[in-house]
Amino acid sequence: MKISLITPAGKQSKNGNRTTAERWARLLRQSGHQVRITTDFAGKAADLMIALHARHSAGAARCYREMLPRGPLIVGLGGTDVNTYLKTERPLTLETMKMADALICLHDLIGKELPPVMRVKLHVVRQSAEPLSRPRRPSQRHFDICVIGHLRAEKDPFRTALAARQMPPDSKLRVIHFGKSHGEEFSDRALAEMDTNPRYFWHGAVPNWRVRREFVKTHAMVISSIQEGGANVVSEAIVAGVPVIASDIPGNIGLLGPDYPGYFPVGDEAALASLLLRAEAEPEFLRSLTDHNRKLAPLCRPSHERAALARIVNAVTRRG
Repeated sequence: MKISLITPAGKQSKNGNRTTAERWARLLRQSGHQVRITTDFAGKAADLMIALHARHSAGAARCYREMLPRGPLIVGLGGTDVNTYLKTERPLTLETMKMADALICLHDLIGKELPPVMRVKLHVVRQSAEPLSRPRRPSQRHFDICVIGHLRAEKDPFRTALAARQMPPDSKLRVIHFGKSHGEEFSDRALAEMDTNPRYFWHGAVPNWRVRREFVKTHAMVISSIQEGGANVVSEAIVAGVPVIASDIPGNIGLLGPDYPGYFPVGDEAALASLLLRAEAEPEFLRSLTDHNRKLAPLCRPSHERAALARIVNAVTRRG
């Protein structure tokens, strides 16, 4: 089929919407479909539309519906759709969701936040990643913790740096942070943090291969976000065998499971520091995180994501 895949993120963007769009396009092409990624619907012939983000792609979804009233429409819900726009711009966000034949979310707990009528057409599709090309060999000189995330408020980007300040003098912990700054105030704070915190190193935006190289040598990854729709970096860490220490938000719990032992209360650097100290001092704790995620790894492989997308596409086209 000809699939129009709409994302609010342009070609040069490195954010989650663009990453998801490009990965879904690749997986759908592997299933035999023709996929065109655009930021808006230009009226070109399509057998199916997949619109990423209910709020930001609302206009494109409406144009498609007006041109093709019976055309199959799938809407991928962004984290801000559920965490923000269902509260601040509810009518517009719900309108897009109502138009959809199927909704896709990225973790297991999003359904609880939706009106019951929307849950019947909701599908969970976990984001996927490829395994590392070589075995992990964590640094012996340092106890490295990586943070992979842009510098913006939703990511609570400096929480791990603040926790690192509380480590005892004999700790070997370092925080290696990759991510683009979303505003001068964030880059200024990152630079100031490096000046005053010898454990914190910010490297800015880097290509994915650099992140994967860090996964080879890091001891663990921290995701400290205040809100998430289901971060792809968690799937990448799971598949790479990197232990994850995560804020206890639905977007993380919905990926890692309610019984995961590596959570800390969101925004609590003291609790995070305690977990980091435990991770450095107790190898068996890190092993417990790795063992837990090893069971999740098959759910985060490309073949699983490709099959899930294919099932949803087939279901909505049969219905039409």
